[in-house]
Amino acid sequence: MKAFTVVAALSIGLLTVPAFAQTTQQKPPAKPPATQTPPATQTPPVSQTPPAAPAQKPATPAPAAQPVPPKPFPEGAKIAYCSLQLVFQSSKEGQASLVRSQGMRERKTKDLQDKNTLLEANQRKIQSPTIDDGARAVLEKEIARQTTEIQRMQQDAQNEVQELETELRDAFSRKLFPIVNQLAIEKGLHMILVAESQIVYWADAGLDLTQEIVKRFDAATLAKPPAKAPVSDPAAR
Repeated sequence: MKAFTVVAALSIGLLTVPAFAQTTQQKPPAKPPATQTPPATQTPPVSQTPPAAPAQKPATPAPAAQPVPPKPFPEGAKIAYCSLQLVFQSSKEGQASLVRSQGMRERKTKDLQDKNTLLEANQRKIQSPTIDDGARAVLEKEIARQTTEIQRMQQDAQNEVQELETELRDAFSRKLFPIVNQLAIEKGLHMILVAESQIVYWADAGLDLTQEIVKRFDAATLAKPPAKAPVSDPAAR
């Protein structure tokens, strides 16, 4: 039993000490200076850098988590549920529908971008200080026409995409219903609910038939259609 949940130099300033030349004066030689004891040799400071730590062996990677097997369907249950959204997103048929819908959206967006590029070019031309009144008037009419055309294209594109998505969704539902119906008959169910996170607060995970429906739906929709019998040519008789 578990809850059902559906969503970053060392810049050394070389202090150049100028070598001041000492001028030799013509004086009587002075007495040699007393012998001085050379300064004691200073021991260089010990480096404070700690010794490098010995290389460590790489950690042994943790074993990959094993997939959790699906919970068995509760014996004697008469009600089950599935997520139609997950069935659509996971099934081959649903993924193909998403590709078609996305392809149309991208084509319509590209057409609108091309039209907007032309409109923006004319808007830059009309702002030129060197354009004469006649050319300005022609550009104003063209800009107005392009603006109206783009607005209509936007509305048409939205309608066409909605029509395609409705068509794909209806076709998907028609193919899916027989699969769900057969599964309900096999398990002796009285009801299969459409369960999404906004509707079902909790349910036994064993009652979830989503993956079973996807498996059966793919098997049915990917199966090759039966070969059609050859059509006889009436003229050959």
